[in-house]
Amino acid sequence: MPEHEDTAVSAPLRPSRLEIRLLRAPTERPVRTSFGTMTSRPCLLVRVEDADGAFGWGEIWCNFPACGAEHRARLVETVAAPLLLGGTFADPGAAFGALERGSHLLALQAGEPGPFAQVAAGLDIALWDLAARRAGLPLVRLLGGERREVRAYASGIDPEEAAATVARARAEGHRCFKVKIGFGRERDLAAIRAARAALGPGEAFMLDANQRWAPEEARAFAPTIAAFGPLWLEEPLAADTPWQAWRELARLGPPLAAGENLRGRAAFEAALESGAFAYLQPDLCKWGGISGGLPLARKIAAAGAVYCPHYLGGAVGLLASAHLLAATAGPGLLEMDVDPNPLRTELCGEVLPVADGLARLPEEPGLGPEPDPAVLRAFGTLALELRAGG
Repeated sequence: MPEHEDTAVSAPLRPSRLEIRLLRAPTERPVRTSFGTMTSRPCLLVRVEDADGAFGWGEIWCNFPACGAEHRARLVETVAAPLLLGGTFADPGAAFGALERGSHLLALQAGEPGPFAQVAAGLDIALWDLAARRAGLPLVRLLGGERREVRAYASGIDPEEAAATVARARAEGHRCFKVKIGFGRERDLAAIRAARAALGPGEAFMLDANQRWAPEEARAFAPTIAAFGPLWLEEPLAADTPWQAWRELARLGPPLAAGENLRGRAAFEAALESGAFAYLQPDLCKWGGISGGLPLARKIAAAGAVYCPHYLGGAVGLLASAHLLAATAGPGLLEMDVDPNPLRTELCGEVLPVADGLARLPEEPGLGPEPDPAVLRAFGTLALELRAGG
C-alpha cells in the first residue's frame, strides 16, 4: 500500500454507484511503437458516485494488448466493484488500499498484477475527482498545489514524419518533442537527424525506444545518440533489465528516462537507488493513481531526479496527470500525445491548451470538464452500471 498522503478530504467516501464506459476510436493510420501497433484508440472510463450524489471520473490504462480494454472492464465489474461499492472509506487513499489488499492474492493467482493495478489506479483517480468536486476545488488545489500551468512536450511522433510532426506540434504551442525510435539503426538515425534539424531556438527533443534494445546494442548506439544532444533517451532497455546494465548505459549518455513499466513503491525506490535515471516517468493510470502517485512524485524530486508523468490515452487520464504534476515541485514535463485521437481532443472539449510550451490547467472543480455524453455515445462499445447491493 502506498504511503498515506495527508489532504483536505472533508468527508468519508461511500461509493454507491459505478459506471464503466469503454470507448474505441478508429485510427486512419496505425500508431506504431517498436514493440507493437495500435489499430484503434481505446479508452476505459469509470464514474464513481457517492451515496450523497457526488461523483468523479477516472481512466484505466488499456492500450495493450488489443483485447486489454475489454478484459480490464470485466475486472472492474467482477473484482473491483464488489470491493468498493457499499464500503465506507476515510479518503481515496483508504479505498485504494482496500482495492490493492482485496485483489492482491487473486492478482498473484491469475499472474496479472499489472491489469489489477491499473484498475485500482483508475478507480483511485475517480475518487480523487469526486472528493475535489465535492470540495468545490480543482484537484491540484485539493492536493496542496497552487500552479496553474505545467511544462509540456509533444509525444508519439512517428519517425517517418518527424520533421512534419514537429512543425505541427510547434504550431500547437509545443517547444519540446519526443520521437519514437527502435526500428533499426539507420531508420532511427534518419529520424533523429530529421528531428534535430527541425528544432528552433530554445527547443528540445527526446527519444523513446520503448524497451527495444538488448544492453550491448544500447551501449553500442548510445554515444552516437548522445552526440545529437537529446534531453533524454527513454526506455532503451526492457524494464526488468538488471540495474547494473542501466548504470553502465547511463555512463555513456545521454540522460536516461524510464518508469512507465515499473509498478509499486519498491520498484521505484530501487530505480532511484540505482542512480541511473535523470528522469522518472510513473504512469498514474498504470499504477498508483493519485494516492500512490503523489508521494512517489515527491520522493523522486527529493532524490534529485525529475518527475515527468508518462501518459498515452484519453482526456481524463491526461487531466489527472496534469493535476498531479502541478501539485509537485520540480521542472517536470507533461507528456501530451499529438497523434490524432478524439478521445483526447473531443471527450472533454479543449483541455490543457498549450502556449509557448506551457499547458494551462482548467479552473473547474475536480479534474475539470466532464466527458461529453455525445462523445461517449459516438465511440462507446460497452456501458455497465453497478450499484451497491445490486
